[in-house]
Amino acid sequence: MKKYFLLIITSLFFLGCSDNENSNKNPYLPNYSFSVDLNLNLPTYSTLKYPSNAIYYSGVGVSGIIVFNTGSGYNAFDAACPNQEAGSCAAMTIKGVNALCSCDKKEYSLFTGQGGTTYPLKQYRVQIVNENLIRVYN
Repeated sequence: MKKYFLLIITSLFFLGCSDNENSNKNPYLPNYSFSVDLNLNLPTYSTLKYPSNAIYYSGVGVSGIIVFNTGSGYNAFDAACPNQEAGSCAAMTIKGVNALCSCDKKEYSLFTGQGGTTYPLKQYRVQIVNENLIRVYN
C-alpha cells in the first residue's frame, strides 16, 4: 500500500511541473531567431554596467529589444507591446525601470516583464560571456 501511495505522490509531483517552452508564447508576437553581442565597454551600452539601467537595441526581434540590468543579472525583452498586434504600435519606450506601450499606455516591469495584462513582455535569453560582453538571443 505504501508503494501505491508513493507512486501517486510522485506522479502528482511530475504533473505539476511546467514546460518552460510555453511561457514565451504570445499569439500577437512571432518568434524570430537572432543573436546579438553587446560590448559594455562601448559608450552606447556602458550604462548596462549599473543596476536598474536599460538600453534599447533596434533591428532584432519584432520591434527591437530592451536589455535591463536587474542588479543580479540581465533581462532582455522584445520592445513590441505584448497585447497588441505586431506592427500596430511603435516600439515600447523605457520609462525608468518600466517599459511603456505607446498604444494602450500600459507599463511593464523590466524586472519581471509583468504588466497586469493578459500577456507579459516577450522575454529572450541572456548569456554573460565575460565581464564586458553579454549575448542576447532567441
